Amino acid sequence: MRRKPALLYVTDLSYEARGRRYGDEDVRLSARLGDDFRIALCHPRDAAALMDAFDAVVVRNSGPVLHHRDAWEDFRARALERGARVFNELSGRADMVGKRYLTELSAAGEPVIPTVDRREDLDRLPPAAEYVVKPELGADSIGMEVVPADRLAGLALGLDAGLLVQPRIDFRHEVSFYFVDRSFQYALYAPDPARRWELEPYAPTAGDLAFAQRFVDWNTIDHGIQRVDACRTAEGGLLLVELEDLNPYLSLDRVDGATGDAFVAAMTASLHALLA
Repeated sequence: MRRKPALLYVTDLSYEARGRRYGDEDVRLSARLGDDFRIALCHPRDAAALMDAFDAVVVRNSGPVLHHRDAWEDFRARALERGARVFNELSGRADMVGKRYLTELSAAGEPVIPTVDRREDLDRLPPAAEYVVKPELGADSIGMEVVPADRLAGLALGLDAGLLVQPRIDFRHEVSFYFVDRSFQYALYAPDPARRWELEPYAPTAGDLAFAQRFVDWNTIDHGIQRVDACRTAEGGLLLVELEDLNPYLSLDRVDGATGDAFVAAMTASLHALLA
């Protein structure tokens, strides 16, 4: 009988995410992967100590890294030193390493929410009544603050402050595009901007898919899951909100059975390719 590869599946089943059930998703997804792999679940704090006993490590709904940053940095350093197979691959240059990529893409004229991280660049932002200030290493809206325009100049911005500033813009809705490797799988959107995680299936246009694909192709991950989060502006265009390339929640409970099956098949194939 062929030996099933062993996967260390990193998740925090107890993490309470607003509007999402991390534990439920990972219990179901890991069970589905069990058809092709031997699976062991572990908490992010234990990944570095356990990884050598497995063929690959799958980082899934492990919660914001800032809650266990030392453990994550230890795991990352050991994995890179050993050449361990990690899914997502640790070569990502988006949320995996912080949100400064948003300032770089913004400066390059890419369709992202205008973003700066230095006081001297505030004049690059369009005028707005309010601005969003968020930590470069933040996640799940932790540390995010909305400030009026008259407070903007007093912010302690700078390369050492670790803060990003964006205009608070009106938008019609948020939409997320889910990819395995560089292949599109499905899209979901939140019709009510005030209810980010009340998602419904979304049928993207060719233009929508081209928008999302450009950021997946810009990133440097060949094996892994990426979620492209965007907002639809009042004018109808899309702007990138974030490119989640570390542990994107998948909202698999919001898709139909056939879509879920196709996603599991794509993830399984990607894991086999990573292990080959």
